[in-house]
Amino acid sequence: AINRPEQLAEVARRFGNQVVVLSVDARRCPQGVSTPSGYEVTTHGGTRSTGIDAVDWAARAAALGAGEILLNSMDADGVTGGFDLEMLDAVRRQVHIPLIASGGAGRPEDFAAAADHGADAVLAASVFHYGTMTVQQAKDALRAAGHPVR
Repeated sequence: AINRPEQLAEVARRFGNQVVVLSVDARRCPQGVSTPSGYEVTTHGGTRSTGIDAVDWAARAAALGAGEILLNSMDADGVTGGFDLEMLDAVRRQVHIPLIASGGAGRPEDFAAAADHGADAVLAASVFHYGTMTVQQAKDALRAAGHPVR
């Protein structure tokens, strides 16, 4: 999608935007890199800089036909210190399509915090793989905070 953004529109026109889920690997801008939002899109698992503003890219992708955005915080991924709520806020202010928060879950209450900051869904892996918490604990925390859970 980064190399050929118009592909998002082509797929959305042909199959509907509900099938277009754009994964955005973003991080806070490192020293020497500057974007208006302070977040940059990366590729190759967060190892390559693009210089593209992550918030602008999310908005552009939504305008082109993305039906959902999976927002991966490369800074928070695997660290278990919580989702990057500031990044979620920044993207949510610009896009009105479903937003999935990824990267940073460490405690059950982190899931509710992400939902409070505009995530329509949350994604976690290591906390479940390593048995730090159960899916049920995450669901219970979301329910307790008043968020719908399936």
